[in-house]
Amino acid sequence: MSFFKKLKSKLFKSSSKIEEGIDSIVEDGSTDEAEIIIEVENSIARKYQPEILSEPEPEPEPEPEPEPEANKAKRSGVGKEYNPSKLDLEGEDVKSSKKLNFLSRVLGRTEKPTKTTKKRIFDDSMLESLEELLISADMGVDTALRVSANMAEGNLGKKVSVSEVKALLATEVARIMEPVAKPMPLYQQKPQVVLVVGVNGSGKTTTIGKLASQFKAAGKTVVIAAGDTFRAAAVEQLQVWGGRAGVPVLTAAEGSDPASLAFEAMAKCKKDGVDLLMIDTAGRLQNRKDLMEELEKIVRVIRKSDETAPHNTLLVLDATTGQNAIKQVEVFQDVSDVSGLVMTKLDGTAKGGVLVALADKFGLPIHAIGVGEKIDDLQAFDPEEFALALTGSDE
Repeated sequence: MSFFKKLKSKLFKSSSKIEEGIDSIVEDGSTDEAEIIIEVENSIARKYQPEILSEPEPEPEPEPEPEPEANKAKRSGVGKEYNPSKLDLEGEDVKSSKKLNFLSRVLGRTEKPTKTTKKRIFDDSMLESLEELLISADMGVDTALRVSANMAEGNLGKKVSVSEVKALLATEVARIMEPVAKPMPLYQQKPQVVLVVGVNGSGKTTTIGKLASQFKAAGKTVVIAAGDTFRAAAVEQLQVWGGRAGVPVLTAAEGSDPASLAFEAMAKCKKDGVDLLMIDTAGRLQNRKDLMEELEKIVRVIRKSDETAPHNTLLVLDATTGQNAIKQVEVFQDVSDVSGLVMTKLDGTAKGGVLVALADKFGLPIHAIGVGEKIDDLQAFDPEEFALALTGSDE
């Protein structure tokens, strides 16, 4: 299964919310063009039928001759030659059918139309409904208003279908996401230090494990430093991932200074010529001043060894936090100079639109997105695939 199909299937909460919302918006006030055509034709038929469809009065028919007894028997069903399909069915139904067929030819139609896709006029009411839908999908007020306005440009007053609205939305989402869809840059510097930050439960540890495994598969030498020295479970989880990928995991005693571990890890990686050093950090709540100060300390200590480090600071965000992700970006940018984002748990939220809001507001590179626990459920961010999956559009 391609990642697009997996993304589309796993983004069902986000895409279904938007898809069902668009369905409802278009359905509200929509018209069925085939039904309108039929009604117009019927109206024309009622108005002009006496003029164009009337038939001359039939001449009086001669008195019928007495029917032979044998024929009477056949018509009554006694004989073997009885066949209902050969009975004289010429009557009002046939005449009516002839009139309808003639009317169809007059109106340029040879057959009754099938039911068409419902459409509605893109008006101010529809624009307002779209704005509300996108806000409810956590796209943010400013982004939702801008996206809706761009969708309406050149389309106000036109009739649009559900598929057309989805296509317009997907185009706008892809346009916003295109500039931020960038893979994590790799440098000649050894070691290239990748600091991974984020709040508790955002998926930092698994993201580090997956990235380390992918870099290792790409031929890079990788070392992980388990800087979350306060949670034994986090260290154990990294060791499991390191074992899967064949990547060493450097640890320290529980509760020890994570900045010291980072410094020692850098010294070892320099000595061994390691390509990438990935440093895990404790999950920090952005409203905990002491924890944020500790993160600042890690950055200061790293720079004593290499003033250009960290070369990448990845902020891992949990999509289920919605608009709170925006506040997290603001705080972590001030503390650790975030260079790129990784969004996880897009399969567990109906508010995947927050990624659009982040791209629109900050313009930070989005390196990868996650839609599950497997190693291949973390992939490079593709704006078009994301836009199609988010809106429920077809590939």
